[in-house]
Amino acid sequence: MAEALIRGLLTAKLTAPSDLKVSDTDPKRREHLKKTYLVSTYDDNQAAAGAAEVIILAVKPQVLPEVAAKLALQPDQLLISLAAGINLTYLQKKFPGVPVIRTMPNNPALAQAGITALVAGGQVKAPGLKLARQIFGVVGDVVEVEEKHMDAVTGLSGSGPAFIYLVLEAMIEAGVELGLDGPTATKLATQTVLGSAKTMISSQKSARELREMVASPGGTTIEGLAELEKGQVKQAFRAAVIAAARKSKVLAARWAT
Repeated sequence: MAEALIRGLLTAKLTAPSDLKVSDTDPKRREHLKKTYLVSTYDDNQAAAGAAEVIILAVKPQVLPEVAAKLALQPDQLLISLAAGINLTYLQKKFPGVPVIRTMPNNPALAQAGITALVAGGQVKAPGLKLARQIFGVVGDVVEVEEKHMDAVTGLSGSGPAFIYLVLEAMIEAGVELGLDGPTATKLATQTVLGSAKTMISSQKSARELREMVASPGGTTIEGLAELEKGQVKQAFRAAVIAAARKSKVLAARWAT
């Protein structure tokens, strides 16, 4: 996710390589990032943070306590956390006086087609929030939510891409079973999902309305939808999102104080 942001920021010319300082414990990753994007790299987080205007913590939640213990920030810096499940209360406790924004981006950010949910702490001013929206805008769309909804965001847009990939996997396999070669089946399936999403966005019609437009009475689509209903696919996907959100809530509970 950090590399996706670096690539997006540079592609959008929102910043220059010389303004980006990247810290990573893996020397191979540092070398890759330095060679690919011409950014400065460090093996020490504090050295990278320095007097930076914005610090982005793109770390796993389990290592955040160790990272936080060795990172001293100032009130005029803006901290943006990508650590899943780490709430604002915990972050503000670890970085007192520092404006903090909690985020939940998702996998399609790798293709600059993701969506990121933002939750701003009480010390974040309008310019800081605007800057955060600009940063994550380079890898997709951005929404602001209340923190109480972050588990729902995690279940829906955080875990959601995996559910869509499962749909694609099934569609591709069916295409191959029906005689298509793999690349053709893949192209047909992926463009169908992409086009369907774009159609829903551009038409502003509901998913139900668009589904009914495709499903002519007595036609092929109705036949396929009947099989999906028989397998309770809609209910299964609803349950998947709810289960992922529930798990997010459980995992986040450890950071509640």
